[in-house]
Amino acid sequence: MGVADEQVHQSGSGWSPVAVDDNLSLMSIGFLLASPDDAVIWRGPKKNGMIRQFLSEVDWGSLDYLLVDTPPGTSDEHLSAATYLSQAGVTGAIIITTPQEVALLDVRKEIDFCRKVNVRILGVIENMAIFICPCCQKMSEIFPATTGGARQMCKELDVPYLGNLPLDPKLARLCDEGRDILTEMPSSPVVQALNGIVKDLIDLCENSD
Repeated sequence: MGVADEQVHQSGSGWSPVAVDDNLSLMSIGFLLASPDDAVIWRGPKKNGMIRQFLSEVDWGSLDYLLVDTPPGTSDEHLSAATYLSQAGVTGAIIITTPQEVALLDVRKEIDFCRKVNVRILGVIENMAIFICPCCQKMSEIFPATTGGARQMCKELDVPYLGNLPLDPKLARLCDEGRDILTEMPSSPVVQALNGIVKDLIDLCENSD
């Protein structure tokens, strides 16, 4: 997002997040490290303490939406985040997967985790579902789904399927350069797919009550 060299600052009301633009701010442990190459080797209590600080001591101001990006799996960190967020009335979880069965096996566990901790599942997004050749626009499945992919899994587990996102090398390049794909490539298939998914998610959040 073009803010890798930024730092967070402490204020009277907590940490001040890094502003990407007028409508988007973010917070990451990367901003607290002396070097981007530094490893974070923390035991459970310290990690849980940092999660609590991130969720309760960041001065976000007035928010429309708060997105929390978690690592894959169902670890201590996920339980801590779910516990702290439950006190704030979390709207739900968005689960991201790829078409391969090994990824879907983990996602099935994550769906079960959400149900056990009473976090509503807003839906599943299938990333890197297809590759669209930039030269001929031909679509190819580079990670063929052997068991029907995320769509079939969602049907089996009665979870909303929000859609899929194509793999686009230009997106990776823009991310590395800290540039916005929404303004750089507004008519690309990945932006069109993303806009449709975001619209559905906004509708889900606004009607969550």
